[in-house]
Amino acid sequence: MAAEKKLIILLPPSEGKALSGTTGTKFAETSGAFGKSLGKQRASVIAALKQAHGGSAKLLGVSGAHLVRAQQANIAVRGAKTLPASHRYTGVVWDHLDLSSLPLAMQKIAAKNIVIVSGLLGLVTAGDPTPDYRLKIGASLAPMGKLSSWWRDELSRSLNKYCAGAVVISLLPQEHSAAFIADEKAISQFLHVDLATKSGKAGGHDAKAAKGRLARHLLLSRTDPVQALKSFKDPQFKVRILKQF
Repeated sequence: MAAEKKLIILLPPSEGKALSGTTGTKFAETSGAFGKSLGKQRASVIAALKQAHGGSAKLLGVSGAHLVRAQQANIAVRGAKTLPASHRYTGVVWDHLDLSSLPLAMQKIAAKNIVIVSGLLGLVTAGDPTPDYRLKIGASLAPMGKLSSWWRDELSRSLNKYCAGAVVISLLPQEHSAAFIADEKAISQFLHVDLATKSGKAGGHDAKAAKGRLARHLLLSRTDPVQALKSFKDPQFKVRILKQF
């Protein structure tokens, strides 16, 4: 990869999220790197969630105590305490990416160059202030309908601008990648990849740990991104390029 081209990695959020947040921080729709461009859309989703009393069990995909917590978090998003996205998301991918163990200089790069596609927020960088919430991008929320479709135009416009001239590697699952149309004129190089078993079967949930390790490998690699993808080793899974330009 040419030295002047930055590498941006696209990742999904996790359903699991850390509780609470840092004292003195309050989330606003205009927070973070994409707050200015996506603030209006965020406000619409937050308002719709509040109108839906935080969301039903069907919408959120949880029940019992998990549903109560999710509803309370969703209703209280505006003004909620925040954590950087990399600390908020606690799922398998993020555990194995393990940004906090990287050298400080690399953490600062990752804070800007890892971008998460979110049903509630549209886009956040790994370092952006992020509230507790629960909302899948594949969910249908009235009056928007399916959120991946509703977000697509504004999210794509904002992300293509952010990625102008960069090399972009997308590790997004299908429901998240449906919200982003990469612009060949804006992005220097784009690769959408997933992890498959050695026999070629899609890795699915079992590949999440490997996905986190792959993202870490890409951050630490000093080679061309295609070579970095080829050099990634995992005992169960192999990298498969789904789309590139």
